[in-house]
Amino acid sequence: MLVPLAGAVALAVLLGVAAFVIFNRNHDCSGGKLALRVVATPDIQPALNKIAGNYNKAMHSIDGKCVEVTVAKEAAARTANAVVAGKADADFWVADSSLLLESVRQSAGDALPQPEGSVAASPVVLAAAKSVASKLSGSLKPSWGSMVAAANVADPDGPGRKLRVLALDPQQNSAGLAALLAAAGTAKETGQDKALVGALKELSGQLASDSTALLASLTVKSGSRTPVGVTSEQSIHAHNAKKPEAPVVALYPEEGTLSLDYPVTILAKDTAVLKAAADFKQDLATESAKKVLRAAGFRSPDGKAGDALSKDKGFAPETPPALEPPDGATVARMVQTWSRMNLGSRLLTLLDVSGTMALPVPGTGMTRMQAINKIATEGLSLFPTTSELGLWTFSTHLDGQGKDWKELISIGPASETVNGELRMESLVKAFASTQAKATGDTGLNDTVKAAYTEMTKTYQEDKINTLLILTDGAGNDDPDGGVTNAQLLQFLKKTYDPKRPVAILLIAFGPEAEQGKRQMDALAKAAGGEAYIAKDILQVRDFFLQGMERRLCQPNCDG
Repeated sequence: MLVPLAGAVALAVLLGVAAFVIFNRNHDCSGGKLALRVVATPDIQPALNKIAGNYNKAMHSIDGKCVEVTVAKEAAARTANAVVAGKADADFWVADSSLLLESVRQSAGDALPQPEGSVAASPVVLAAAKSVASKLSGSLKPSWGSMVAAANVADPDGPGRKLRVLALDPQQNSAGLAALLAAAGTAKETGQDKALVGALKELSGQLASDSTALLASLTVKSGSRTPVGVTSEQSIHAHNAKKPEAPVVALYPEEGTLSLDYPVTILAKDTAVLKAAADFKQDLATESAKKVLRAAGFRSPDGKAGDALSKDKGFAPETPPALEPPDGATVARMVQTWSRMNLGSRLLTLLDVSGTMALPVPGTGMTRMQAINKIATEGLSLFPTTSELGLWTFSTHLDGQGKDWKELISIGPASETVNGELRMESLVKAFASTQAKATGDTGLNDTVKAAYTEMTKTYQEDKINTLLILTDGAGNDDPDGGVTNAQLLQFLKKTYDPKRPVAILLIAFGPEAEQGKRQMDALAKAAGGEAYIAKDILQVRDFFLQGMERRLCQPNCDG
C-alpha cells in the first residue's frame, strides 16, 4: 500500500517542481524590480490602483525583472502641461478625455504624444437631485437645447425662471469641456447661436470648482429655482456611493452626448519600461480589469455598463447615443471662445440727453429718454457685478460752455461703493432720473472723440473694453461746429488698435434712427463695432447678445 502512495507523492513533487520552473520562467524576478510609474486623473485612479495591485501580485516580468506598477493621481490639464514642458514624472498616462488632449495639442503640437487607445468611458450627462428629478419634466426636457435655453441670461422669462444651470469650467475640467462642445454643436445645428452666447455668459458665473462640489450643490435647496448640473456619469455614481442619503440621477440628452474616453499615452523612453507599459496596457484590456472599472461606475470603451449603472440606481444601462466628436480645430476654437467670453467687461455708456429725447415714442406711452433708459437698464442687467461700468451724458454745452459731455458716474467696478452706494445702484438711479435738456443739441462727435480717447488711454488688457452709445439716432447736430463726421471717422480709424481694441456698440431708438443709420454704421465699424436700431424695447436683449458675440471674434469680426 505504501508503494503506490510513495509514487503519488513523488509524482506530485515532480509536478510541483515543473510548475515552479514554468512559473518562474515566465515570472522571473531574479533581476529585481522594474518600476512603471502611472499617472491618472483622480476619478479613475482608485480603480487603476486596484488593477495595478492585482497586476503586481501576478509577477509580470520583463527581461528578468518583475514589473511594479504605481498609480498616482493628477488632474489631466496639469499633467498635459508638464508633458509639454518635458517635466512629466510618469511613464504611462491615463487622461480623462481626448478632447482635452486635442485642445492642448493645438498649441503644443508634437510636444504632446498621440494616445494609444482607451481604457474606459463615461458619458457626459445632465444631473439633478433624485428628489426633484420627477418634477422637472414640465420645465426641462433632457437635452442640450433645453439646457442652453434655461441658462440664457437674455431670456429671463424662459425656463431659467425655474431652473438654475450649474457648469464645470471647460478650461479646468474635461466633462465641462465636453458639455460646452456638445451644447455648442447642438446650438449651431438648431439656430440657437445667440441663446448660446447668453448661456455662456450666465454659466461663467455659475461654475462649480469640480464635480464633487457641483453634485453636492444639487441636493441643497437654495432659492426658488431648481439646480441642474452637467457632469460625467461616473462622477454621479461616485457621489451616490459617498452620499447615499442625498442621491443624484443622470438625465441623458436626447440629441446624444460626448463621453470621457480615458485615453492612454505612453511617455516612457527606456526600452524595458516601454515593454512594461505595453504589458500593463494589455492587462487593462482584460475582462477582469474591465470588471473593476465597471464596478467603479465606468463603462467599457465599447459603452458596456456594469451593475453600478443600473436603472434602479438612477442610470440608463444601455449605451447613450453618441454625438460626432469635434476635430482639434473646433475644440481649440471653443476653448478660445470661452476664454474671451469670460474676460471681464469694461463699459463706458454715453447717454444722449439732447432736446429731441423728450419727444414721445408713438404707441409706447414713453418719451425717447424713457425708452432709452429702459433699454439701458435692461442691457446693463446682463453684465455681472465684476464688470467695470461708467456713465456720461451728452448734448451741447452740458458741462460748461463748449463741453458737450458730462461724467455722471466714473468708470469702475460695479460692486464698488461710491458715495455710500454700489456703483451699479448709482447707475440704475442715474438712468431713471436723467432728463433731456430741452434746448440741447446733439454734440455726438465731440463726445465720442473725448470718450474714445479716455477708453484708449485707460485700456485694460484683461477686459473687453467697449464704448456704448445710446441715442435717438439723429446723429451729430452741433451748431458750434466741433468735430465733423469725416474728422471723427478719420480719428477712429487712426486710433483703433486691433491689439488693444476698444469697440463701439451703438444702439439707437427713435423715428430718425434710420436716417442716420449709414453714419452710425461707419462710426461703429471704424472701431470694430456694430450699430443697431431698436424698433422694440425687447430687441435690446438681442443687441447686447450680438455685441457679446462680436467680442468673441475681435479683431477679425468682419473677415
